[in-house]
Amino acid sequence: MAAPAQGASGTLRGVARSAPHRLQGLMDKLRAVVHGTVLLLIIGWVLTAGKQIFVPAVLGAVVVYIIVGLAHVLGRVPLVGRHLPLMLRYLFSIAVIALAFFLLAYLITANKDRAMALAPQYQQALLAAIQQFAVQFGFETEPTWATLRQELMAQINLQRLFTALLASVGSILVTFVVVLLYAVFLLVERRAFEAKLANLSDNPKQVARIRQIIGTINRRIGSYLALKTLLSILLGAVSWGVMALYGLEFAALWAVLTAFLNFVPYVGSVLGVLLPGLMAVVQFQEIGPILSLVLALTAVQFVIGNFLDPYVMGNSLNLSPFAILISLAVWSELWGIPGAFLAVPITAIVTIVFSEFPGTRQVAVLLSKNGSI
Repeated sequence: MAAPAQGASGTLRGVARSAPHRLQGLMDKLRAVVHGTVLLLIIGWVLTAGKQIFVPAVLGAVVVYIIVGLAHVLGRVPLVGRHLPLMLRYLFSIAVIALAFFLLAYLITANKDRAMALAPQYQQALLAAIQQFAVQFGFETEPTWATLRQELMAQINLQRLFTALLASVGSILVTFVVVLLYAVFLLVERRAFEAKLANLSDNPKQVARIRQIIGTINRRIGSYLALKTLLSILLGAVSWGVMALYGLEFAALWAVLTAFLNFVPYVGSVLGVLLPGLMAVVQFQEIGPILSLVLALTAVQFVIGNFLDPYVMGNSLNLSPFAILISLAVWSELWGIPGAFLAVPITAIVTIVFSEFPGTRQVAVLLSKNGSI
């Protein structure tokens, strides 16, 4: 009986000795979680406080990625791509981006006066549409409907709404000038970047690892943004054709906005149909043309987004759809509309960087689409 008793006492002593180590390990994990949470809060505060500085700089980097990515895509064009000088491809990429923004600026300037002149007419058309809807569904018999309609139209002033919208878009165009300035300096800095990278450390293995991480980021983000730009141009052109066929007012402006909104995941596709649809409501006032236009634009978004987009881009970023939605909400809260455009590239960069370190690799796996990083 003494031997079993001795073995049991030894087991108890082993458990007693291991308990402090387990407790210490638990406390270390808890401390790491607390430190990580505090660090995330500090980073969030810095990003919010420095929004006016960070947003143009990051957008400038995105523009550079698009320029370089488009240049590489042009180099892969059959027959002519290999014979195009690199500088010529860069100039063509810069011209495409500049043309897109100048086209948006021109359309806003050209349509501003017409939008202001038609705003009262569209406001009356919207009121007529609401009245027609109320009569069809029997709401007009309700004694509170007239009051409700009056209060609703008191809140809706399309002229003031158009003015605010054009002012916000105008401020975006002013910001673009700053973004373009950042992009130009970043393009100039690219020449010396390799030399700077080589002198970051005396350890060749560490330099090689940094070069590999940056190369992966440049390859994935550049390819994604370049192909997304080409698909957005195609989406805008097809959407313009559909809207012009129906005779929708400001079709070119809506088409350019649709192309830009295509960079915003999920929400951009909805807005690309919703905004022209609302314009159709106040212009046509008949359910037939409105419904057919919305269905046609939805079909365009569906075909390009669900068939052409995956075929061309493949799984270039390997991001979970849920992670994209969360990043869209987070970056929109931090940086507003620019944050919505930057959510996917920033999340992809974070995932790539996290995958290179053991402590954050698990987070990168959760952010990925299929767990392969």
